[in-house]
Amino acid sequence: MVFSSAIFLFYFFPIFLLLYYSLPWKNAILLIGSLVFYAWGEPRFVPLLMLSAFLNYSFGYLIARAGGQRKALLATGITLNLAMLGYYKYLGFFAGILNALGLREGALPAIVLPLGISFFVFQGISYLIDVYRRDITAQSSFLRFAMYKAMFPQLIAGPIVRYRQIAGEVDHRSLSNERIWMGFRLFVLGMAQKVLIANYVAQTADFIFAVDPSKLDAPGAWLGIACYSIQILFDFAGYSNMAIGIGHMLGFSYPPNFNRPYSATSITDFWRRWHISLSTWFRDYLYIPLGGNRASPLRTYFNLALVFFLCGLWHGAAWTFVIWGLWHGALLVLERLGGARLLARMPASLAQAWTMLCVMIGWVFFRVDNVPYALKYLGSMFGAYDGQAELHSWRHDIGHTATLALVVGIVLACWRLRPAPGVKDEAKAVPAIVATRHGVLASGTSAMLTALLALLCITSLAAGTYNPFIYFRF
Repeated sequence: MVFSSAIFLFYFFPIFLLLYYSLPWKNAILLIGSLVFYAWGEPRFVPLLMLSAFLNYSFGYLIARAGGQRKALLATGITLNLAMLGYYKYLGFFAGILNALGLREGALPAIVLPLGISFFVFQGISYLIDVYRRDITAQSSFLRFAMYKAMFPQLIAGPIVRYRQIAGEVDHRSLSNERIWMGFRLFVLGMAQKVLIANYVAQTADFIFAVDPSKLDAPGAWLGIACYSIQILFDFAGYSNMAIGIGHMLGFSYPPNFNRPYSATSITDFWRRWHISLSTWFRDYLYIPLGGNRASPLRTYFNLALVFFLCGLWHGAAWTFVIWGLWHGALLVLERLGGARLLARMPASLAQAWTMLCVMIGWVFFRVDNVPYALKYLGSMFGAYDGQAELHSWRHDIGHTATLALVVGIVLACWRLRPAPGVKDEAKAVPAIVATRHGVLASGTSAMLTALLALLCITSLAAGTYNPFIYFRF
C-alpha cells in the first residue's frame, strides 16, 4: 500500500483518521493501523518489525539502567541490528562476491528483502546510541516504543525519524484544526510532486533505460537521465512531504528531508539538501565519531570515502550503489582539496551546472542494474554511439504530458530565486511546489489551489497513469 494509491486514499486513510480522531487510544490505534498498513504488502515480515521493536526497546532499557556494561550492551544491540540488516539485505551480495573469487560454491541464497528494513534498522541504532549518550531517556512503555518504530507515514520510505526528534510527542501530542489543515496541504503538495511530475517522467525514463545503450544517441541518453533525475527528486521529496504532512495530521513533527538539492552549487551543498535525514544520520553517528574533519587531512578524506561507501551500500546491495557512493565521496574529497574554492569563485549558475552534471553521472549508476550497462550508457551520453547499431527512436518515448512534466520539474527544481529583501535564506523564497520545511506553503497558497492539486492527482490516478514504487530496494 502506497500513499498515492486508491486503496490508501479512499479506504485505509479515511477510516484510520476517523478512528484516530474519535477514539482516545491514539497510540494503540496508530500502532494497529501501522501494522495493518505494513501487512498489506509484507504480512510475513510483521513479526520481524515487532522483533526489531522489542530488541531495541529491551537494549535501550538495559543501557539506561546498566553500570559498567553500558558500552558492551550498546555494541551488542548495534551488532544485532546490523546482523538483521546484513542477513536480509547483504548476504546474497557477499555470497556472490565469494562465488566470483572462487571461495564459495553453490547457488546464492534466495532471501526476500523486507520493505523499509534499512529505515527501521537505522532508527533502532540511533535510539540505542542516543540512550547511551544520555541525550534521551529510554522509553518505559513498549506500546509507545513499538508505535514509534512502526509509524506508517515514515516506515517504508522515510524520512528517518530519530526518537529524540519526537520523544515528547510520543508521550503527549496536541492537535489543532490549523495543524491538521497544514498537514493536509503538505500531503497534497507531496502527492502533486509524486503524481503530476514524477510519475509522468518515470515512464519515459523506464522506456529509455530499457533500451540497449548501443542503440541510443546522445540526445536520447541525456533525455533518459534527465527524466530519471526529475523522477527521483520529485518522487522521493514528494513521498517525504506526504509523510511529513501525515505526521502533522497525527500530531508529530517529522524532520524535513529535502531542500531544493538541484539548486546546489557544490556537492557539499547538495548533500546538505538531499535526503537530509540520512546525510545527518551518517554525520552524527559515523562521520563525527570517526573524527570528522577534526583529524588530519588524510584521515578526513578516508572518513568521507568510508561514509559514502556505506551510504551507497545502504541504498542497495549492488556494485552500482557502491560506485554511486564512492563517486560522491570522491567529489567531496576533491572539493576539500580546493574544488570548493574554485566553485565559490564561479558564477552561481555555472557552479550549479557543474554540480548537476556530477549528480546526473552518479544517477546513471544509481538507476541501472549492473556496471557494464552504466558504462555503456555514460558512453552514449558523451557521444560513443557509432551509428552501426539500429538507432532507437527515443522521440516516441516521451509525449506532450511527459514533456510538460519534465519542463515544469526542471524549472521548479533548478530555478534559483533571489530571496526577498531581508530574507537571507534562499530556501525561504522558493515556490510552494518545492517547499519542504515544516508547514511551509508559500504565502498566497489558498484552499482552492490545494483542492485543484488534489483533484488533478485523483484524476490522474483514476485514469490509471503509471505509478511506480521505487523504494523496494531500501
